[in-house]
Amino acid sequence: MENLSHSEENYLKEIFHLSAQSNDRVSTNHLADRLNAKASSITDMLRKLADKELVSYIKYKGCRLTDEGERIAVQIIRKHRLWETFLVKKLSFGWEEVHEVAEQLEHIDSEKLIDSLDHFLDYPKFDPHGDPIPNKDGQIEYRSSKLKLIDVGIKSRVEIVRVNEDSLSLLKFLEQQELTLGTVIEIMEKFPFDDSVRIKVNGERNINLSKKVIENISVKLLDE
Repeated sequence: MENLSHSEENYLKEIFHLSAQSNDRVSTNHLADRLNAKASSITDMLRKLADKELVSYIKYKGCRLTDEGERIAVQIIRKHRLWETFLVKKLSFGWEEVHEVAEQLEHIDSEKLIDSLDHFLDYPKFDPHGDPIPNKDGQIEYRSSKLKLIDVGIKSRVEIVRVNEDSLSLLKFLEQQELTLGTVIEIMEKFPFDDSVRIKVNGERNINLSKKVIENISVKLLDE
């Protein structure tokens, strides 16, 4: 991997994530919002990455990763998600604690270390939040279903397969409510007034969830 600063690696990673959402060029303003940076700083960095042939940048039209930029971004994401998995499975970190630590560990530049970590964890395919972990060759096995809990009908039984890791408060709330990956829930009632729902958790207890919560939970339908 080319010798890059932590900041440059973070930019590549964020461009990858944003490109996956829109499947188009990433705008400077959108990137500025994600990285909490000034538009001028974003432009300067994009020009620097373009000089290194890691992004294609067109003024006023945004940027996209080159093949090499995407390769590097995917490897950074692989390291991040493997470290999150290690912290949760082997060091008993909470899933709400691991993101910031993994943000630091993902910049360690040792292919042997990461390959050994992958082997030690028995080659996991998904991290603690349900996001796919790229393999050594950069291949990503996405889940076939991207169904959001907010779109599930009444009386449907579903299993939680992914949560949005960007919100620390959401992760803490879900942990407190024991709504982790693999939890089975049933939609008992929907409230049109505020789009909240009442759910039954593991066939035992009922709780209410707000629209903000259910928009950030991905599920898969279970057979009746």
